[in-house]
Amino acid sequence: MKTVRVYHDKGLLPEPERDASGYRRYGANDIIGLIKIHTLAEAGVPLARIRDLRSADDASFQQAVRQIDDELTDRIRDLRATQDRLRRLADGRLAPLPEDVGGYLERLARWGFTPDWVELQRDLWILAFATHPDHAFTLFRDQAEMLANPALRQLFLAYDQARGLDADDPRIDDLADRIVGATLERYGPDGLPELDDGTSEIPALIQGTVNASSPAWRRLDSLIRARLGR
Repeated sequence: MKTVRVYHDKGLLPEPERDASGYRRYGANDIIGLIKIHTLAEAGVPLARIRDLRSADDASFQQAVRQIDDELTDRIRDLRATQDRLRRLADGRLAPLPEDVGGYLERLARWGFTPDWVELQRDLWILAFATHPDHAFTLFRDQAEMLANPALRQLFLAYDQARGLDADDPRIDDLADRIVGATLERYGPDGLPELDDGTSEIPALIQGTVNASSPAWRRLDSLIRARLGR
């Protein structure tokens, strides 16, 4: 078989001796080895990694298999989520944002945020939920909780209103001080927490989009980062 020849060529499976008729004679150990290789390959394990696993001791092999099983579980979960979105898309039920976020955006307008801010927030949350839905919920809950606090809401409103200011306006410095103070009070001396699992780029991506919208916001972000030591 072509697949078995590939395993031989890659050094994954020793090539057995041939009999007098020129046919390879595979024993029970060869078949067990072939099943291991094929199973790992079907799980998406690269052949180079399979080669390393073939020479590993039993404890290392079992630990690696458990890790591969965990990775496969994550892939299956992601595929099922994608399948669910695909089915909702086919049924015309795919909403760009969860209902909680839609209600939150409506409250922003009632609280006095500008239409441009509400539209920007909508676009940013669509981006966050499309790329990292689980972690986007964590970020969203944190921001929604802050906006429910009248004092913190005033800071967000001031941030919104600072969009059109000149970048050198002294009000930018004052607002940066107020935001840094509120951040330290809420999160402690270490400032904003980082996300795990490689998703800490979400806040950076969101902030980068915000900064590109206004020179004043860009300078405000620079001042806040400098004063938080980030």
